[in-house]
Amino acid sequence: MAPWPPLQAGTFSIVARDAETGDLGVATQSKFIAVGAVVPWARAEVGAVATQAQANVSFGPKGLDRMGRGDAPADVVAALTEEDRQAPVRQVGMVDVRGRVAAFTGHDCLAWAGHIVGEGFCTLGNILGSEEVVRDMAAAFEETEADLPERLLAALEAGQRAGGDRRGQQSAALLVVRKGGGYGGFMDRYIDLRVDDHPTPISELGRVFQIYDLTLLQREDPQDAVRLHGPVAEDVQARLAKADLYQGPVDGRWSEESGEALERFFHVHNFENKWRDDGFLWRSVYRYMQARLPKD
Repeated sequence: MAPWPPLQAGTFSIVARDAETGDLGVATQSKFIAVGAVVPWARAEVGAVATQAQANVSFGPKGLDRMGRGDAPADVVAALTEEDRQAPVRQVGMVDVRGRVAAFTGHDCLAWAGHIVGEGFCTLGNILGSEEVVRDMAAAFEETEADLPERLLAALEAGQRAGGDRRGQQSAALLVVRKGGGYGGFMDRYIDLRVDDHPTPISELGRVFQIYDLTLLQREDPQDAVRLHGPVAEDVQARLAKADLYQGPVDGRWSEESGEALERFFHVHNFENKWRDDGFLWRSVYRYMQARLPKD
């Protein structure tokens, strides 16, 4: 009898570092409930880890602790798997803040199982439709011209198109860390989104990310804003008035009362992270207002 049960969760993941921002992240999908509670681990200015197959979740915090001390991911992966008698059914990928990458796929992981190590990232999976899953994920990540979260999501989408987990879909997660990048600047979880049970979790994760991005992330080009003056100010006043958030004159003259009404709108729609004190409104927020608040 085998010394451990052969139970494994088919999963495909990507761990990566953004060379420009230093952001670190993991994206993952599995025919497994709440994959985001098991596979992805990351720590700002340290590294990111995906632990899967018959996952040893201790690889997450242990790996981050060792990388935090300066150990190279290759040394960390070697040490963790050497210490684990069940290493043949483990799969793990790591990247550190310097962009060094390492991965391991145990020889008893269920087919197809394997990984690809690229520059600043690795893709890995088990119980996959074919090797093309991790290959297409790597290609999508390298070819997508966008910020880290979009590149990670593009990799997941490519993996699913190539066959994904051959048992099907159930859950997906996206974790990106940045020093002080979390809500209000009080934590490092820049993006931490999970779809725990859904027939098409990657698509749903993308939909949720779009809302999260619009509402909370400050990623706009500083020039992509409209001035609260003249016709724009009048339009905003009219929409706020129609929503019973503003009782002042609709005349295009931006006033303290107008600003207070706009602030109420921000609180109602959770745009606190998008507030500006310079007389401008992010164009993305303005488009949202135009779509959600009729003025006639």
